Amino acid sequence: LQNVRIDPSSMSFGMWKDIPVPFYLSVHFFEVLNPKQVLWGAKPVLSQRGPYVYREYRYKTNITFHDNATVSFLEYRNLFFQPDLSNGTEEDYVVVPNILMMGAAVMMEKLPYVLKLLVSGALARLEQEAFMNRTVGEIMWGYEDRLIDTINSLVPGLIPFKGKFGLFIELNNSNSGLFTVNTGMKNISQVHIVDSWNGLKKVNYWRSRECNMINGTSGEMWPPFMSPTSLEFYSPDACRSMTLVYEQSGKFKGVPTYRFVAPKTLFANGTDYPPNEGFCPCLQSGIQNVSSCRYNAPMFISHPHFYNADPSLVNAVEGLHPSKDEHGLFLDVHPMTGIPMNCSIKLQLNLYIKQVSGIIQTGKIKPVVLPLLWFAESGSIEGSVLSQFYTNLVLIPSLLDYLQYIFLGLSVPLIISAAVLMVMNK
Repeated sequence: LQNVRIDPSSMSFGMWKDIPVPFYLSVHFFEVLNPKQVLWGAKPVLSQRGPYVYREYRYKTNITFHDNATVSFLEYRNLFFQPDLSNGTEEDYVVVPNILMMGAAVMMEKLPYVLKLLVSGALARLEQEAFMNRTVGEIMWGYEDRLIDTINSLVPGLIPFKGKFGLFIELNNSNSGLFTVNTGMKNISQVHIVDSWNGLKKVNYWRSRECNMINGTSGEMWPPFMSPTSLEFYSPDACRSMTLVYEQSGKFKGVPTYRFVAPKTLFANGTDYPPNEGFCPCLQSGIQNVSSCRYNAPMFISHPHFYNADPSLVNAVEGLHPSKDEHGLFLDVHPMTGIPMNCSIKLQLNLYIKQVSGIIQTGKIKPVVLPLLWFAESGSIEGSVLSQFYTNLVLIPSLLDYLQYIFLGLSVPLIISAAVLMVMNK
């Protein structure tokens, strides 16, 4: 119990402060092979590119302990490209939707027709098209585009950023918000449970109290003595709390584990799973609308390749092959300590595109949720950390159990002898 508390003297504190586990971010892009045909109503044909792999280093700063048995911290992530583990380089060109233009077009759908014509004219002058051919590095880490300033001048407040635009530009060298979690010093069953995030007890992205709740931990460790039921964590990237369910017991390199996976209801719509109604407006089951926490852009998250989603999403494009082994997420956790031994968290980012009246550049695109990329954050305990973990939490307890039975076996004859002597003395 002492070793799993968040306390500088505990065995797990160093692991919690500077995670020694080698994490990797693997990114797969979906290249559109027939962009001109899609512009005039054809089904998108996709080809998966990658993976583009990054070594991820995590560390905590601003660690502050409070009198109410909580601790606050900022966790930063630094990403470094790994050419030897990747299938390609950051200089690879990929044809994807013009995310800024197509996203803004859908966002402007209900604006006055005259304003949309003005925007359409500006897009023509800037030579903006519905699809773009950019490098992996540009799409991930940002590129300069005059369209940003143009949209900001024509429709102020539509996109709340300036300068470069990139899908992962806010991920590298940044933190995931100020977490305040329980240390377990007063109640070990609450260790790592989130008390607040950025000072908030709940978020305000969603339409129901339940969906806005911040539940579980920050996603790094869980309270000890876990039961084989479920675990929860709050994900700033998904803007919501997530619940994973127990699948099976197993072992990771000799260490006992519980495997937790995503239930089929994780991204279900409100019709198929009423508790998720708060995440709506919804489309088909298997995708979650995250526009309310992504500047109102028509973005959706899902499992990769629309795994566990409505078949109509897979059938709306060509080139997807959903598979549990390749696209299902999992967490293998040591139940006694609540420490993850092996994990792979996988999510897909999708853009809703369609023809928008008044925006000529959108052509006759049929409404479709188009996969942009999917990524996996994976890591497992290894090396000296694994050896220490195995020795302290598997080998020594097993030895003590073994010795307990030996001592018990030795004590039985002694008890019998003592009983015989007592009888004889009488």
